[in-house]
Amino acid sequence: MAKKSGKYQAVVIGVSAGGIAALEKILPVLPEDFGLALLVVQHISADGGNYLVEHFSASCALEVVEAADKERIQQGTVYFAPPNYHLLVERAKTTALTVDAKVNYARPSADVLFETAAEAYCDALIGIVLTGANNDGAAGLARIKQLGGLTIVQSPKSAEATVMPMAALKALTVDHVLDLEEIGPFLVTLATKREE
Repeated sequence: MAKKSGKYQAVVIGVSAGGIAALEKILPVLPEDFGLALLVVQHISADGGNYLVEHFSASCALEVVEAADKERIQQGTVYFAPPNYHLLVERAKTTALTVDAKVNYARPSADVLFETAAEAYCDALIGIVLTGANNDGAAGLARIKQLGGLTIVQSPKSAEATVMPMAALKALTVDHVLDLEEIGPFLVTLATKREE
């Protein structure tokens, strides 16, 4: 049973080139009682199948699933956007899938996830941009910041592909720039911190 967390309710992560290796440094670090939901957009080919879910289910204490349409978002669960679908968060904190046009040449797009999650969670959201080779996630992270959420960007020096983190750093003043190995432990502290 996930414990009651402090201020934050959900984490959204956007990642592209180098993403599987980056996520391997974050998701397995999170304990079974990690009290937040995680929604992840990893750019993957349209025929990528269920590989990400199978891969991370083997190494994570949390439940790892492929997001389905109209599903209530549960704490302590990792939701991966399915290949070739945008993953959105509705205001009722349920998921939605669409095959709308690509954004930043990507479907799923981090911007689509981030912007919709920001509207649903406002200041209870943590947004993270990791390694990647395009600008996806920068505009969405700016929206998260605008609505009071916490913003984190992987330090470009620790990123396999620097374009995505650099684009985010240019788009807004982020709250934290962290090396890859620092992000998982930092999320654990945020999940357990109580509001003052």
